[in-house]
Amino acid sequence: MIALQDRYLGCLIGLACGDALGAPVEFESRSALDERFPDGLRAFIGGGWLDLEPGEITDDTQMTLDVARSLVALPDGDMDDLAARFLAWRNSDPKDIGNTTRDALDRLAGGVSWQDAGAQTVESRGPVDSAGNGAIMRCAPVALRFRNDPCRLRDVSIDVARITHANPLCTWASVAVDQAIAALLHGESIPAALELASTGIANDDVREAITLASIGVRDDISSNGFVLDTLTAAFWALRHTDSFEEAVVMAVGLGGDTDTTGAVAGSLGGARYGIDAIPDRWRQQVQYREELAALAHSLLELSAAGVS
Repeated sequence: MIALQDRYLGCLIGLACGDALGAPVEFESRSALDERFPDGLRAFIGGGWLDLEPGEITDDTQMTLDVARSLVALPDGDMDDLAARFLAWRNSDPKDIGNTTRDALDRLAGGVSWQDAGAQTVESRGPVDSAGNGAIMRCAPVALRFRNDPCRLRDVSIDVARITHANPLCTWASVAVDQAIAALLHGESIPAALELASTGIANDDVREAITLASIGVRDDISSNGFVLDTLTAAFWALRHTDSFEEAVVMAVGLGGDTDTTGAVAGSLGGARYGIDAIPDRWRQQVQYREELAALAHSLLELSAAGVS
C-alpha cells in the first residue's frame, strides 16, 4: 500500500524529475534519441539548447511551483494572486518562456485582466498556435489541492489554464490531467485513471486524445508542443509501462517537447507509484526538491482538511 503522502511527494517531485530529464534533449528527434540512448535516457545530463546543469528544471516546474505556492497561500484558488506570481516570474528573466505563455503574460503586464489575457492570445494566435501544452505542464497542484472536490478541481483547473491558455483544448486537457492525477492519488489503476480522466470532458478532441493513449502504438504517438499530443504521449507512456522510471524514460524517449512530456508523465507516475519509486539518483539531484516536498505536504493537509 502506497501512503497518500508518498503519492503527493511523488507527484510534484516526479514532475520536476521528468522536466529535468527531458529538458537537455528538448527538440531532438525520436530517431536521434533512439540512437544516442538505446536503453533510454536515464541520467540527468545537463546541456541542451538552454545550457542546463544536470538536474536543473525549466519553466514547466517553475510555473508549477507558482501554482502550488498560490494554492497554499490562498487555498480556494485566487487567479489574481496566481497571475501576479506568473508576472513576477516572467520579470525574473527565466531561461525559457513558451510562446503562448509569453504572449498572454505580456498582455497581463500591459494591464489586461487575467480573465481576458488568455482569450486575447487565442484570438491573436489562432486556434492552432494557441493550443500549446503550457497549461497541462503546470496543473498538477490543482489535483493535489482539490482531489476530494471534483467540481472545484474542474473549475480551478480551467481557470489556472486560461490565464495563458484559454483555448478549450488546453483548458479541458488540464481538467483531464488533473482528474487522472486525482484518481491515481486515490489508488485507482492506470486504466481506470485514464477512463476517469474523460469524466465530464466537454470536448471530443480531448476525449479522443485520451483514448489514443490506450489503443495506440509508438508510431501513432506524436510528442511535440501541441497540447493534445503531449496529453496523449504522457498518458501513453504511463499506460504502457509498469514503473515510474520506465514511464518517464519512455515519455522523454518520444522526442520533441521532451521536458513537458516528461514533466506531465512524471506527475502522473509520481501519483501512481509514490516518491520511493523515483530513482534516488534523480531525487537527490533535481532542483527545488525541498520546496516541492514542503508544498506537497501543505497541499495534502489542505485537501484532507476540506478547506474551500
